[in-house]
Amino acid sequence: MDLEIRHLKLVRAVTSAGSLTGAGAVLNLTQSALSHQLRDIESRLGTPLFLRVGKRMMLTPAGERLLRSADEVLDAIARTEDSIRLLSGTDRGLLRLSTECYTCYHWLPALLKRYRRSHPNVDVRIDADSTSDPVSHLIAGRLDVAIVSDPVRDRRVTVRPVFSDEMVIVVDPHHPLATRPYLTAADVATETLLMYSPKENSTIYKLLAAEGAVPANTHVIQLTEAIVEMVKAGLGFAFLARWAVEPQLRTGALRAVPYTRRGYRRSWGAATLKDMARVAYIREFIDLLADHPPFQQNGRRRPTNVGIKVR
Repeated sequence: MDLEIRHLKLVRAVTSAGSLTGAGAVLNLTQSALSHQLRDIESRLGTPLFLRVGKRMMLTPAGERLLRSADEVLDAIARTEDSIRLLSGTDRGLLRLSTECYTCYHWLPALLKRYRRSHPNVDVRIDADSTSDPVSHLIAGRLDVAIVSDPVRDRRVTVRPVFSDEMVIVVDPHHPLATRPYLTAADVATETLLMYSPKENSTIYKLLAAEGAVPANTHVIQLTEAIVEMVKAGLGFAFLARWAVEPQLRTGALRAVPYTRRGYRRSWGAATLKDMARVAYIREFIDLLADHPPFQQNGRRRPTNVGIKVR
């Protein structure tokens, strides 16, 4: 057999990092060693796997095919290791997680720092590439935990409620809508909505459309910081979790207005495959998330009422 596990890890690491130097930092190998391995595998297969485009290494069609196999094989091995650890009761393992909201990556590091103190032998990996559809990646075996607010209707998956948060319309303090006690979809129909996902995939856009009014314009921006700066500049409004913009609200740089008279909440859950939910270190991560939601990490009390789900 020409392919070895180390070759699959190399292809995955180089693809992710875009260079041998970056891959070397992940795999703890020198650039020279990785270059030798890459030449070895390309020689065995009789075809190049990467092309240099500027300073970045890009996959050839053969490399793309091998990457798909590498993901399948390495993920299968990781699941097998986790299953064996489940039987042996060890506290070592791999925890791969993602969320369906880019804002959540702002509070995850603080939670993971707390988790690492009690689980130093668990290798935690955040997969931001799965954010657009974490549940499908969970079912495919590429994730162990998906933090989601949308309902999950798959019998292979179990979801534990962990916290709820309030969604608010965020505008520039000088915007005419900033003084309203609350806003409806009709109030923002002539405005520009700044959102993370294209409108066909955006729960927020669909929510406003269901009320019979959609924003006049939309801009897709996947960075919370960029959305905030554009709102500050008066270039549009955003629908964000209140906790995500608390610093700007405290300084008066932004104004948060409730959506509808009664406000709008979404509930979050930690989704896992049913078998993985029994793994101790995964269960304990979810326990920690439920006990220390983002509002508590920022010094606020955890809300107790759970409302409508929205991304």
